[in-house]
Amino acid sequence: MMLLEVAGLRKSFGSIVVADDLDLAVASGEAVGIIGPNGAGKTSLFNLISGELPQDAGVIRFDGRDLAGLAPQGRCRAGLGRTRQIPQPFEKLTVFENLLVGAVYGRAKTEREAASACGEILDRLGLLKRANTLAGSLTLLERKRLEMARALATEPRLLLLDEIAGGLTEAECLALVGTIKDVRRTGVAILWIEHVVHALNAVVDRLVVLNFGRKVAEGVPQDVMQLAEVRQIYIGIEA
Repeated sequence: MMLLEVAGLRKSFGSIVVADDLDLAVASGEAVGIIGPNGAGKTSLFNLISGELPQDAGVIRFDGRDLAGLAPQGRCRAGLGRTRQIPQPFEKLTVFENLLVGAVYGRAKTEREAASACGEILDRLGLLKRANTLAGSLTLLERKRLEMARALATEPRLLLLDEIAGGLTEAECLALVGTIKDVRRTGVAILWIEHVVHALNAVVDRLVVLNFGRKVAEGVPQDVMQLAEVRQIYIGIEA
């Protein structure tokens, strides 16, 4: 069953087109990667899916429901969770309190209802020992994990990951890939934007390539990366 369906999506800012008649689909439990150069429209696509940008044309359906007019908080409660390219924790709250915010406001739970689930998520993401630490004091890897943990606290059916591996060391990246695999095993579908292509290849079933808001390729990751147009787009970028 297709969980997310994007059809004929268009969005522009004057002469700058960030979504050019874009089609995209993610099935329940599937992991799909998105790559493309800076300015390709990748994060704008996430902003359109999550409701932070209104589309100019096209349809975004989640679980068969047209999301047009539904605010970001409504989309979150429908089962869409996302992370940010640059982690944005509530720095003066503890790690545990950051998750409670996600669960209470993103899933409409009471603090009592959310507490146990938040503890389990922190344990799964290796942050349980940091539960009472102020989020502002975390390392970059810990902030990335917290960003994912907050999204998971909203109990998403589809998790949008925006360059979650960016800025990490190779060892940190490998550890994060293991965590994402664990999340996927719970049945959560994943749509992942990333420049670290080898990390994507370790997780995703399909790879979508964007350029200037247009989909230029889609398929099995190893096959997609061998396409001439994709290799041209990625000249100078290790893939």
